[in-house]
Amino acid sequence: MSQKKRIAIIPGDGIGPEGVAQAVNVIRASGADVELTYFDWSANRYLADGVTVPPDGFAMLERDFDAILLGAFGDPRVASNIHAKEILLGMRFRMDLYANVRPVHLLDASLCPLKGVEPRDIDFVVVRENTEGVYVDAGGVFKQGTPDEIAVQEDINTRKGVERVIRYAFEYCERHKKQDGSPRKRVLMCDKSNAMTYAGGLWQRVFKEVSREYPQITPQHMYVDALCTQMVREPRQFDVIVTNNMFGDIITDLAAGLQGGLGMAASGNIHPGKTSMFEPVHGSAPPLAGKNVANPLGTILTAAMLLAHLGLTPEADKIEAAVLEAVRQKKTTPDIGGSLGTQEAGQWVAKTVTG
Repeated sequence: MSQKKRIAIIPGDGIGPEGVAQAVNVIRASGADVELTYFDWSANRYLADGVTVPPDGFAMLERDFDAILLGAFGDPRVASNIHAKEILLGMRFRMDLYANVRPVHLLDASLCPLKGVEPRDIDFVVVRENTEGVYVDAGGVFKQGTPDEIAVQEDINTRKGVERVIRYAFEYCERHKKQDGSPRKRVLMCDKSNAMTYAGGLWQRVFKEVSREYPQITPQHMYVDALCTQMVREPRQFDVIVTNNMFGDIITDLAAGLQGGLGMAASGNIHPGKTSMFEPVHGSAPPLAGKNVANPLGTILTAAMLLAHLGLTPEADKIEAAVLEAVRQKKTTPDIGGSLGTQEAGQWVAKTVTG
């Protein structure tokens, strides 16, 4: 008998719990052999007892769970957002989840703001370095509040960090096919090395070295500003894009716009062979919380991504097929053309998964 896969569920803040609730219902409807355990790490918990993450929290997740499903974080009641920083960024950094993987796939032409674009035209993946860059919070402020104030934010790039995420992108390209079953053939590295010469130079050198190990894959390069233009003008050309933490954060929001908005975007924070974390791309959107209007499909697709990562491919495929059918029949929330609420849209997907 196979051992149940253990999934930690951390619903988070704002609309996070609403989307996670629907994703969990869909996971259960798929028949996936999993065991779910809930954790209350959130703004509510922090405001109640000052705890963001228990002292052994990250070690416990790595030891006791196969994967983590995370909601969104951010709450105006916590002005510093310290809980969001310590939970979300803490998980990425402390658990060394170095590859942020964001699939960009258009389910239906009606969701894309570009004219003449079909689902086959938008099917690429962005691999974002997840543990370095400006997000390590290195730097400081000198003479704050005076006319001579100086602010410095360091962009940290290590040879190890750059090489492993680039190698991950090539491995991903080699092992994963497009939605239509055709192979992926290109890895594009995005930087701004014409201005950021030191960090960009490191990325350029490592990318060239690693690409030689994968002669069957075509290496490409674009500056980040040119890439943004090309994502809008000709998204068909991309297979896998790899880039640093900040640029990855920016271009994946643009990419989400091509597939129907942030409410449709899924992501995984991955370290191969270790406990990895999966989260929807949308934020906590506090003004929408409790109104039954948030789009749950991004969280549901994130759950499918998590199951696929755990080897539960049939269950993941059923969920993705049900989401596609929901979009086609407009059994969705209003932001993507339907008229259902969060709960009703999630229930429709779960019922379709059940068959």
